[in-house]
Amino acid sequence: MRNAFIAMFLVALSSFLVAQDKKPAPSSGADDLPDPIVTKHSVRVGGQTLAYSVTTGYMPIRNGEGKLEARVFYMAYTKDGSDAARPLMFSFNGGPGSSSVWLHLGALGPKRVKMLPNGFMPPPPYDLVDNEHTWLTETDLVFIDPVGTGFSRAEDPKEQKFFSLNGDIASVGEFIRLYLVRNDRWRSPLYLVGESYGTTRASGLSGYLIDRGIAFNGVLLVSSVMNFQTLRFADGNDLPLVLILPSYTATAWYHKQLAPELQSRSLTELLRESESFAMNELAPGLLKASNLTASERNALVGKLSRYTGLSAQFIDRNNMRIELGEFMKELLRDEKKSVGRLDSRFTGIDKEPAGDGTDFDPSMTAIRPPYTATLNDYVRRELGFKSDLEYYILGGGVGRWDWNVNNGYADTSGALRIAMQKNPFMQVFIASGYYDMATPYFATEYTIANMNLAPELRSNIITRYYEAGHMMYIEENSLRVLKQDAAAFINGSGRQCSVFPDTRSTAWRSIGLITSKVSATPFSEPGRLIISVPFLTPAVPRESIAVGVILNDSARMASAIPGASF
Repeated sequence: MRNAFIAMFLVALSSFLVAQDKKPAPSSGADDLPDPIVTKHSVRVGGQTLAYSVTTGYMPIRNGEGKLEARVFYMAYTKDGSDAARPLMFSFNGGPGSSSVWLHLGALGPKRVKMLPNGFMPPPPYDLVDNEHTWLTETDLVFIDPVGTGFSRAEDPKEQKFFSLNGDIASVGEFIRLYLVRNDRWRSPLYLVGESYGTTRASGLSGYLIDRGIAFNGVLLVSSVMNFQTLRFADGNDLPLVLILPSYTATAWYHKQLAPELQSRSLTELLRESESFAMNELAPGLLKASNLTASERNALVGKLSRYTGLSAQFIDRNNMRIELGEFMKELLRDEKKSVGRLDSRFTGIDKEPAGDGTDFDPSMTAIRPPYTATLNDYVRRELGFKSDLEYYILGGGVGRWDWNVNNGYADTSGALRIAMQKNPFMQVFIASGYYDMATPYFATEYTIANMNLAPELRSNIITRYYEAGHMMYIEENSLRVLKQDAAAFINGSGRQCSVFPDTRSTAWRSIGLITSKVSATPFSEPGRLIISVPFLTPAVPRESIAVGVILNDSARMASAIPGASF
């Protein structure tokens, strides 16, 4: 009897152990995914040849039980001959529902879509050309297509967890962790760059990953939105009406719809005046609403007409609340044209010139065909990634988005603030286009001002402005300047030095000096020092300059910059 009991116990134990063995291990390396494809390339930049490798493939996203839940497609560029301590930047775009194509083939990668010099659409067929302003000279690049974009797919087509603010951040955060693990890049200085909703994602990721032991040297936000209350036109939310006004002014100025005395001013001078009116007169006026006296209302309507180029009658009929779609349609109605949302320099022709809304965004329709055609050709022909899947450029693969808020607005600026508090060495670079009406620059400034940052952390944020739109890099001059600014930021997000105020005749405030020696490469000589000086003056507020100088020793550096201490 005793022997029979022991035998039964051993059989049960064996069955239990077998069952345990059948459970998938969370750390399983079996991906059931095709091997990545690696190709070799080179590009000429600044008279030098830059050799690099491109890896295209999938990264598995698994749940806590090790079950594969999604395949995230990526394209990674690494400079040949560099080591694992080279800077590494993760890049993505926005939407939500956009692939990484815009930053990839517009600004950062060694290839870019050839547009007309002002960024307007060329005639088809479309071409890729070498990008002499590629960021690969400064950092390795990994372009991530979040689930539902590009070739990235959820294993279960009905799975919605990835289509939410929190689910998206978690899956992209897991991708970044896995990339560091599989490529031995834990020693690299780390950067994030996002555009549009990608800045929402980047800000959220900076807070999400710092609590998982991954800290970033820098976060770059291109055409940013962190607080969606600043953008959502809705009854009871007048904030976007105030914050978009300077963008209306810039657009009207560009299309010469303002009074002659305003048209004769420089854009930046005019915008300072428009900003002052928006904050000091329009905002209080909208707050008073029907409590405005007749004379107060008439004065406000007149000034709104002055700074928007719209008629006083139109503004009055709309109760001084001009939403974006209404402005796009009304500004050039007399010419039977509408203006763009992403880039208000663009104009379109609607079927019904007398209608209430636009048929399309002319700035989006101008860039979508060139980027779609060139990406699909490039990834298959040059990078050798063969697939019959549709590469979702923008939309098509993402379901209804869950903002993970109740009776409120999504806001990841708090996550960015927390990341800066926990990692005070992290720098933030913000790029905005004056003609971007999708994510207005003044809304970004408002968000930053309301992050409640300590002064020493506020000085870690550098802002730059470009006379173009949402994708400012489609305009060739802005592409060049953006690269210069980004290079100075990447090379400068190291140790900090100090500099005296009043080193120039204009009054300087918020002065900081960030310097970093960079290793010898074909693009940087030993002893090269990158200096980034954020400053604020009455003539050029909220701007910054970036200066690169070649210096052999501290004495020369001190003589070059009077008052500097190191």
